[in-house]
Amino acid sequence: MRLAYFVSHPIQYQAPLLRYIGADPDIQLKVFFYSDFSLKEYKDPGFGKSIKWDIPLIEGYDSQFLDCWGSKQRENFFRQPIAKDIFQQLKVGKFDAVWVHGWSWLCSIQAILAAEQLGIPILLRGESNGLREPTETIKKTAKQAFLKWLFKKVSAFLYVGSLNRQFYQGYGVSEEHLFPLPYAVDNDYFQQQVTLASADREELRRSLNLEPGRPIILYAAKLIEVKRPQDLLAAYQLLSPDGIQEPLPYLLFVGDGVLRHQLELEAKRTGWNSIRFLGFRNQSEIPAMYDLCDAFVLPSSFEPWGLAINEVMNAGKAVVMSDQVGCAPDLVLDGENGCIFPVGNIEALAKAIEWVIINANKAGKISLKQIQKCSFREDIKGLKSALKQLTFENG
Repeated sequence: MRLAYFVSHPIQYQAPLLRYIGADPDIQLKVFFYSDFSLKEYKDPGFGKSIKWDIPLIEGYDSQFLDCWGSKQRENFFRQPIAKDIFQQLKVGKFDAVWVHGWSWLCSIQAILAAEQLGIPILLRGESNGLREPTETIKKTAKQAFLKWLFKKVSAFLYVGSLNRQFYQGYGVSEEHLFPLPYAVDNDYFQQQVTLASADREELRRSLNLEPGRPIILYAAKLIEVKRPQDLLAAYQLLSPDGIQEPLPYLLFVGDGVLRHQLELEAKRTGWNSIRFLGFRNQSEIPAMYDLCDAFVLPSSFEPWGLAINEVMNAGKAVVMSDQVGCAPDLVLDGENGCIFPVGNIEALAKAIEWVIINANKAGKISLKQIQKCSFREDIKGLKSALKQLTFENG
């Protein structure tokens, strides 16, 4: 099967999956990108600084950058790339199916329309989970009308998790058009990297001036409002036995963003030496941080999925997340490998952290077992099922 995949830009989370699919003998994959901004150092507005990924993003699979007008990034609806050559690329490539990631880029809509015009079946994979929907009547009505129009053109929907599946079902997508393509990371890679990092765990601990034997709570995400790191800091303070003595666990913030200065001031006011801000760590450095911690916390007010949860579960760690994190129903067995708390409930978050610290070892083992259900092997299985169904429908 010749499969064309359309996606905005090389994404650090997607590159390993594309390599995995590209190596499969049953699928001839060609990836089309709208922009190459992520291949170079660029200013990430969330981190508030320039970053450059230190892992290969376009190696190991066939790819091409589309010829586009306009901005190379999607700054807003009016400032984003518009492709010149999608129709021609599909016509010349003689593809059996077109797979499009999401619908927030104009190029994605162009790809769907071009495939429809050429009679090529369309597969769609998005991240929407229904947790954050427009409340204004006009916006809600416009979104529903747009998606109903768009979804009629799609032959197969590749859902990333149970909430994403429910989202499609809410728009009338039938069971025979739904195929699982779970949001996954390279489980083998992360498990190998964590194993390698474990040999230097105590050296890393000493380099960060962390006392041996004390548990470690890890936050690894952008320090921005939607991630709610301030909730974690507030909950951590509730772990103090008397409000004066510092809690037993350390709290490590890995990441950067506009809230960092405010969080550092708040941490300084406690007078404790148990809260550390370690700044941005690149992809190759993250497995060592996962190996170091005992529990991982993601308190976001909205998260389409939360792939950091996949990563840290591969390190065999307990997890805590809010009920607004998309992966919660699929990855967390509440009270077994971690806890789910109501977003913004500081006391509930503190109790969840207390539970995972006490049960870290047992919960971590369950996490490692649970994450095996969400892998690239499951992705390729779901993708092939969708392609097989399209082949059957098209004779």
